[in-house]
Amino acid sequence: MPKSKFIDPKNVLKPSKITFKDIPVNDYKKTILDEKDNYSKDDFLRMFHDMATLREFESMLYAIKVKGEYEGFKFSYPGPAHLSMGQEAASVGQAYLLEEDDLTFGSHRSHSEVLARGLVSIHKLSEDKLINIMKQFEDGATYNVVHSESPDAKVKDLAVDFLLYGTLAEIFAKKTGFHKGMGGSMHVFFQPFGIYPNNAIVGGSAPIATGAALFKKVNDKNGLVIANIGDGSLGCGVVYESLNFAAMDQFTELWEKKGGLPIIFNVFNNGYGMGGQTRGETMAYDFVARLGAGISPSQLHAERVDGFNLLAVIDAYKRKLEVIKNGLGPVFLDVVTYRFSGHSPSDAMSYRSKEEIDAWEAIDPLITFRENLVKAKIANDDEFEAILNNVKERMYRLFLVASDVGKSPYLDLGQDPLYIESLMFSNQAVESFDTSRKSDVLLPYEENPRVKLLKSRERYAFDDNGKMIPKIKQYNIRDGLFEAIIDRYYKDPTLISYGEDVRDWGGAFAVYRGLTEALPYHRLFNSPISEATIVSTAVGYGLSGGRVIVELMYADFMGRAGDEIFNQLAKWQAMSSGVLKMPVVLRVSIGSKYGAQHSQDWIALPAHVPGLKVVFPATPYDAKGLMNAALNGTDPVVFFESQRIYDKGEEFVKTGVPEEYYEIPLGEPNIKKAGSDVTILTIGATLYHAIEAAKILKEKYNVSAEVIDARSIVPFNYELVIESIKKTGKIVLASDACSRGSILNDFARNISEMAFDYLDGPPVVVGAKNWITPPYEFDSDYFPQADWIIDAIHDKILPLNGHVSKQNNSVSEQLRKAKKGV
Repeated sequence: MPKSKFIDPKNVLKPSKITFKDIPVNDYKKTILDEKDNYSKDDFLRMFHDMATLREFESMLYAIKVKGEYEGFKFSYPGPAHLSMGQEAASVGQAYLLEEDDLTFGSHRSHSEVLARGLVSIHKLSEDKLINIMKQFEDGATYNVVHSESPDAKVKDLAVDFLLYGTLAEIFAKKTGFHKGMGGSMHVFFQPFGIYPNNAIVGGSAPIATGAALFKKVNDKNGLVIANIGDGSLGCGVVYESLNFAAMDQFTELWEKKGGLPIIFNVFNNGYGMGGQTRGETMAYDFVARLGAGISPSQLHAERVDGFNLLAVIDAYKRKLEVIKNGLGPVFLDVVTYRFSGHSPSDAMSYRSKEEIDAWEAIDPLITFRENLVKAKIANDDEFEAILNNVKERMYRLFLVASDVGKSPYLDLGQDPLYIESLMFSNQAVESFDTSRKSDVLLPYEENPRVKLLKSRERYAFDDNGKMIPKIKQYNIRDGLFEAIIDRYYKDPTLISYGEDVRDWGGAFAVYRGLTEALPYHRLFNSPISEATIVSTAVGYGLSGGRVIVELMYADFMGRAGDEIFNQLAKWQAMSSGVLKMPVVLRVSIGSKYGAQHSQDWIALPAHVPGLKVVFPATPYDAKGLMNAALNGTDPVVFFESQRIYDKGEEFVKTGVPEEYYEIPLGEPNIKKAGSDVTILTIGATLYHAIEAAKILKEKYNVSAEVIDARSIVPFNYELVIESIKKTGKIVLASDACSRGSILNDFARNISEMAFDYLDGPPVVVGAKNWITPPYEFDSDYFPQADWIIDAIHDKILPLNGHVSKQNNSVSEQLRKAKKGV
């Protein structure tokens, strides 16, 4: 716990009992007659209309997938269709009370969630605002289609067409879809209507929505956030992590901005996680709502709600919205519902009995709600039939337009082959994501103790006589990172940082030392040991419009956040067709001396995944310049740092590390030592072994080595390396990563292709052994050393007079190792 919280043994060890409050289960008992004073006839009919629209939309998709046609019109759609027919009341009830500033994040079964929220937004927004939204979004690409089909339609009717058509065209991967078909069925969203990304990964919206709620809290934004997830997602670790993160005590006890996160975790509990029955088979909770009691003393205000009763859902939300407005969030709702269809149209539903399906279909909300309204004499059957006919006519009309390749074309990657490539990175420069306000800080920049200390540090590692200055006096890599980060804190009021032990410790490796004094708790705080949620809340914070730095203490911990790095952080810019930006810097340290689970170099993992920028500075000058560039950009950057060299001074730039602001463009390697006989390209800390090797090569063998520091892995400009090879004809590539699967193998292949005419021999890769990382005492046996680089040069590309290799680099040895998998 933070130093401001005293853990008193008298209290902690005092005998007592933990007590729980009752959690309401299906507590709503009102009838339509009881609610007549709360809703007009138009309100009731609008509820029915919205449910009917959701049902017909998904019935259309089901017919297309199963029969290949809708209402007799043939159409083939090969993509996914995870339908929620039967769950309409739960979606419409949830959306009914939401306002413009409220955001919903959805599950992969999200069509009903999207449409329900959109229909409510259309009802509540003014006609002028709706017209502006439709005309401005993607320069009117979606609007122009629906307007040309119904030029005389009223604005609200046209907006409904816009919502349904834009969603359907997106599902059909059409250019006129909300995101030009790049998101598709499981990723449909539309920000202007409060509909935020829906997620194909089970439970994936829970932490991202938590990040969006964090953005609202930190930046004093109006509204709340809803995270829609299914009951099957409650077996996902990241969902529990999200509930815990959202309910952290620090929000109410330590932050200056008191109050809980404004988020409702809404579980659409349909009884199944794909084919596995949750309650009674795959889960232990019995009642989903029970989980709230295990998270916090508030029990997350948990409640179980009859999701087949639309009015019960609205009633629950009316009460829970007040909880959020009073700063008492988060909230956890168990909304019981049922899907009549299978997990997907290909699902034969062999895991469900006909009796069970029939029992639920008998209380279908579209039937029972209508019957109850007729019995209460609020409307008659003719009015409901008119609504159903209108909905079907509209859906068929829009389906014909969406399926028409002439009116709704696909992206033509033949004509525009670089379109998807252009989405991978936004490549923008944004100094501040909120220029309307000053940064919230605790003291002026110049008064920060560490800022003052750095003014006395030597920014070049050597004195005038070439003698190395004592480390205690050197400006080092830690300092370069700190200087870039604190500078951005004063420029961008949206910037926050969090991770494990980042505040009072000054970060695990002292990079953040000095920030605690400068920043209020809400801008720099300790997170739970929840790597998946650390990363994915940053995704939600970033796509909501803020800048964030999060830290994973060791590269090895990326395994705890794999989906969040590779499926969330990397993909939303492209899946949104460039609508979303992801200004997230993920700091990852590469360990030393801590053995097999804490000292691995995993740079190849994010480098392999499209959509992530990856950098790895090895000097103070580069650390500051690259961090400045990363923090001025709009793309996700995985920023690797080596624990081995945090205390390294600047040994290459003789003018030292500038005090003023500067950037190093991501992707540009740098020559650290000029040479003419052989090129050595390094990543990370191996730079210093390469410099040592170059010195030995010159002194002992009269071989001049040119040493190039990659600095960036993605992007990477090969031009400098190729120019070097034109001089030397030879190249060795070295890093601390295991040689098998190393990104250097990819570099070597590209160099072979691009510089073939200039090479005297094949590129040679020198990496760590394909072992577990052994204890520190065996570092020199495991990680590349200077003599390894020299041996590789001698054995593979340039025999050195009188040299005897210690390493066995023979072909037979390579074959032996490959055969053994080592």
